[in-house]
Amino acid sequence: MASSSVAADMELDRPNLEDYLPPDSLPQEAPRNLHLRDLLDISPVLTEAAGAIVDDSFTRCFKSNSPEPWNWNIYLFPLWCFGVVIRYGILFPLRSLTLALGWLAFFAAFFPVHFLFKGQDKLRSKIERKLVEMMCSVFVASWTGVIKYHGPRPSTRPHQVFVANHTSMIDFIILEQMTAFAVIMQKHPGWVGFIQKTILESVGCIWFNRNDLRDREVTARKLRDHVQQPDNNPLLIFPEGTCVNNQYTVMFKKGAFELGCAVCPIAIKYNKIFVDAFWNSKKQSFTMHLVRLMTSWAVVCDVWYLEPQYLREGETAIAFAERVRDMIAARAGLKKVPWDGYLKHNRPSPKHTEEKQRIFAESVLRRLEEK
Repeated sequence: MASSSVAADMELDRPNLEDYLPPDSLPQEAPRNLHLRDLLDISPVLTEAAGAIVDDSFTRCFKSNSPEPWNWNIYLFPLWCFGVVIRYGILFPLRSLTLALGWLAFFAAFFPVHFLFKGQDKLRSKIERKLVEMMCSVFVASWTGVIKYHGPRPSTRPHQVFVANHTSMIDFIILEQMTAFAVIMQKHPGWVGFIQKTILESVGCIWFNRNDLRDREVTARKLRDHVQQPDNNPLLIFPEGTCVNNQYTVMFKKGAFELGCAVCPIAIKYNKIFVDAFWNSKKQSFTMHLVRLMTSWAVVCDVWYLEPQYLREGETAIAFAERVRDMIAARAGLKKVPWDGYLKHNRPSPKHTEEKQRIFAESVLRRLEEK
């Protein structure tokens, strides 16, 4: 009796596939009470599921890769300790002093220009643009940045937008030290938010709130207005919408590709020989990210300015975005994955999950009917 009771309990505990399907979708000849054990011999489905578990291409896009340890024996460990003393005891204080002096010089010049040149907008904008470029150069110097730029330097022209792959907020700093871009960026709290509101708005930057649906329409209108003005700074957009670990590239949002203007791709690739520049915002504040860069030996990076691209006849904005993503991925050596980067911040809706469950269950039924 006891063994039959346990068997009955186990039978009830097994999931039924028809729970994921509406009753009218089941064919009349389909067997009732389909259990998971019935699927064990359907190798294609199981292979796909097992592959998704073992090789999760979405999670790998946002994973920080730890450097390979090299101080594993008695000969190398003293050298590693000596390097730690140099980086934290000498380089970090010198870099912190450089950054502090740069901020003092910047504020000493920026605020007088910002408030005293209100009647001379063009002159004020030109000086503020140069000061922002200077401050970004100070940031790059505080990491001992070794940045190599390839291709013609961007020019200030109307009807164009620049798009780039996104690894960290320092992408903007690296690009800004050469050209004063007006970037579209997520609003941030703390001292980063202070810089956004008081300084970066002077170069025409546009801020948005990812969680505010109404903000998207306002932002789209600001983008269209910005690219029409010849005197505005070039517009820079990171269409992935989130930081990816510089090994992969996720889906590009189509907003930058439906403005009716030239799209100028920028490919950014960091060399991990000295430090991994990926900012994992889920685990690390931007302040600690900067400290990690400032305590490394150097930040090594290549930047490629690619040929402007235009929407082709009959091409959709989504296809245009994919074509530009192909160019950036090929130039920077990135792997393409078909994921929406916003899933990093927001869980999929229940409707999306239920639809996937329904499709999976229907595929299972089709395979069972073929047996």
